[in-house]
Amino acid sequence: MERPRLSPFGLLLLVLVTLAWGFTWPINKQTITEIPPLTFRAIALLAGSAGVLGLARLSGQSLYIPPQHRGPVFALAATNMIGWNVLAIYAIPLLPSGRAALLGYTMPLWSTLLSVWLLGERPTLGRVASLILGMSGVFVLLGADLGGMANAVTGVVLMLGAAVSWALGLVLLKRFALPIPTAALTGWMMLIAGVPIAAAAVVLEHDTWHPVSTSATLGMLYSVFIALMFSSWAWNRVVLMVPVAVSSVSSLATPVVGVASGMWLLDEPLTWRELAAGAFILGAIALALVPAAPRSAAARLRRA
Repeated sequence: MERPRLSPFGLLLLVLVTLAWGFTWPINKQTITEIPPLTFRAIALLAGSAGVLGLARLSGQSLYIPPQHRGPVFALAATNMIGWNVLAIYAIPLLPSGRAALLGYTMPLWSTLLSVWLLGERPTLGRVASLILGMSGVFVLLGADLGGMANAVTGVVLMLGAAVSWALGLVLLKRFALPIPTAALTGWMMLIAGVPIAAAAVVLEHDTWHPVSTSATLGMLYSVFIALMFSSWAWNRVVLMVPVAVSSVSSLATPVVGVASGMWLLDEPLTWRELAAGAFILGAIALALVPAAPRSAAARLRRA
């Protein structure tokens, strides 16, 4: 039996999401120096939801969510949107450098474990090897900052919590397999998450609101249109195309782009760690996405 793999369209979506989310890390790091974190996420989620739902309606999709599917949609919003966005946005300024955000990309470890438990997916040798290789790349990048991270326990806990929340949301998306168009589902998840985050921002951050610079405004626009509207829709499409282990390991390319974009936008140095980690992670993606060789006829007969 061949390993499920992405179509050319799915691969294109994965590449675009990887680039979009990779650049998000340095852009967010700069933007939240001017816009309070909850306010930043609330504006992005609410504006993004309006855009995605509007486009879905214009394309003829129904926005109606049947009553039996509303609970799962709320669960997906809580894990994929609220848990990930809130915990990550508070963790970023607490950690010693932009690379510390790579803790979020321990997500494949948690999603692989959760998919075995909740989906009954078999942890094949190839997927386990791919996961180990990819996680090795992430930990190579983290190695230089472990001392600093030990002194930023709150940030580490928050980012690991964000990773677990994202992993659970990814697995639940596969488990529920809701018969709802991807754009409509993505828009509703963003809206459901944006409302309570906006309410919290009004209560906790209203006294810190002030005019922002052009660069912060551009960062917000990037978050709305690229990181949320497009990337959330595209990622959900990718997740539904292949097993959790494949889609989650594939996401490990994002920290490579994040480090590279940090070097470009924030003048972070290039060291052997970035080069080694890039090789590990790209190798992991290749191992996860290349289809397994079909079994021989004799092997199939023995199995029968």
